Formats: sequence, structure tokens, C-alpha cells
Amino acid sequence: MNYNLFLGVILLVAVILILIVMVQNPKGGGLSSSFGGGAQSLGGVQNTNNFLDRTTWTLAIAMFALILLSNFAIDRGGANDFKLDNTLEGIETTVLTAPETTTTTTNDSLK
Repeated sequence: MNYNLFLGVILLVAVILILIVMVQNPKGGGLSSSFGGGAQSLGGVQNTNNFLDRTTWTLAIAMFALILLSNFAIDRGGANDFKLDNTLEGIETTVLTAPETTTTTTNDSLK
């Protein structure tokens, strides 16, 4: 799949998730409190909070899964062509040797 397609779907899910979260009332009332106060005043409104909660969790999980899956669609420009056999190819090795010892001779004539 194309990465741009994943990006478009992720942005769409993010916008819908923002709208769903903004519709919810932080005190737990949500849409049901705007329809006349109580759950008894309108039939079926008591399930609005459950629907919004489920939708929020579903969209969040879908967004997380899409973000993880989009990692596989990224074009890495040939980085996947790397082979383990070629890792040591072209590396020069340097052999370390012990330093040469020099002997100094004393000249008795300078004393």
C-alpha cells in the first residue's frame, strides 16, 4: 500500500476522533444532557454516551493500528537492499604492533 493512502486515512480518523471527543461532555453528560435534561425524556438517548465511548475507543485503536501499519509502507530508498554478507566488505584492517624499542648508548667521552 502507498504511504500517502495511509496518511490520508490517519488524518481522516484523527479529524473524526477530534469531533467525537469534542461532542462529549467532560462531566459525563454528553449529548444526552442537551436533549432536555434526562434519559427518561427521550427514548434511546441514554445509550448516546455508550455509543460515543465505544466510537472513541474504536477510532483510537484504529488510529494506533494504522500508524503502526504505515511504517511498512514507507519508501526507504533502497535501505532494505542491505545484505549482512557485505558488512565487512571494504573495511580495511590495521594491525597494531608494539612500538620499537630504541637503545641509547652513553658516550663516555662526554663525561
